Amino acid sequence: MTPPSRHHQLGAWPLACGRVIPEARISYLQLGELNSARSNLILMPSAYGARVEDLAWLAGPVLDPEQWCIVIAGQFGNGGSSSPSHGAMGLAETGWVVHHSDNVAAQRRLLAEVFAVERPALIYGWSMGAQQAYQWAVQHPEQVERICCIAGTARTSPHNRLFCLSLRQALTADRHWNGSGFDAVPEQGLRTFALIYASWAASQPFFRTVNGSIEAHVEQQWLPHYRRHDPRDLIAMLDTWLAHDVAGGGDLTAALGRITARTAVVACSHDLYFPPADLAADACAIPGACLHTIHSELGHRAGNPHSSTAEQLQLRHITRELLRLPTPHLTSR
Repeated sequence: MTPPSRHHQLGAWPLACGRVIPEARISYLQLGELNSARSNLILMPSAYGARVEDLAWLAGPVLDPEQWCIVIAGQFGNGGSSSPSHGAMGLAETGWVVHHSDNVAAQRRLLAEVFAVERPALIYGWSMGAQQAYQWAVQHPEQVERICCIAGTARTSPHNRLFCLSLRQALTADRHWNGSGFDAVPEQGLRTFALIYASWAASQPFFRTVNGSIEAHVEQQWLPHYRRHDPRDLIAMLDTWLAHDVAGGGDLTAALGRITARTAVVACSHDLYFPPADLAADACAIPGACLHTIHSELGHRAGNPHSSTAEQLQLRHITRELLRLPTPHLTSR
């Protein structure tokens, strides 16, 4: 049985945008136990729209909780950690934009104060989780032993920006949008949001396998995942995605060249918004990085295959091999 998620209080939390979250908190879930040397912690930052419980399935099929202490941390805006829905944060329209540097700072505080760990054995991330793993490795190379970045990039690409902007527009074009929030649930906006998201998150071959109406499929299988969120939280996470750039607008190749962690970059063969070529370019710029490809018709979701054993086995093999590599800074563990 999955244990309940917890919250760690951060106090007043300054953001890179200049705003301060009063009484900020970070949600987390621990699976497995920390060893006496505190050397077996795997950090897993959450992906877009994911609560920490949503990623608990990885403990077992991909990561062994008998060997590793797996800590899943919720990013700001996911509804578990501090989010606009809690009432103390706004959106970009009022100057509020969370950057991944803010998420990484909160995760470092969590690991230090709750687990007394400064240097996790691995940071494992899918999609926006991969973005945060890259942020850790560039911003704090001395604190990162290994990263496994699955279906995510170090900088949001121009085409990826179009995807995020179309989702944002779907919500803010709803009649209940008031310029800074919503006067009522944006039902039409959420339906449009789900249609856009589904059309990119899975591949064309995947949708050929869907029986019956594709509209009903999205309504039944995708829309509930987004409707459970406050729409302001969906927008806040999109704004973090849009702002993502580990180089801060500078030389991305140089920034990635500073990474010292053992690195596995994992592309998904049919990923439409993080195409393998974009991940290959990131891997090429990271010293010693290994590029892997999961061949799957699941598209982007091949990187989070909670219901597909074939992709799980590929991820399990990649992470096992990565964790067997000696750390770049320590001769022994």
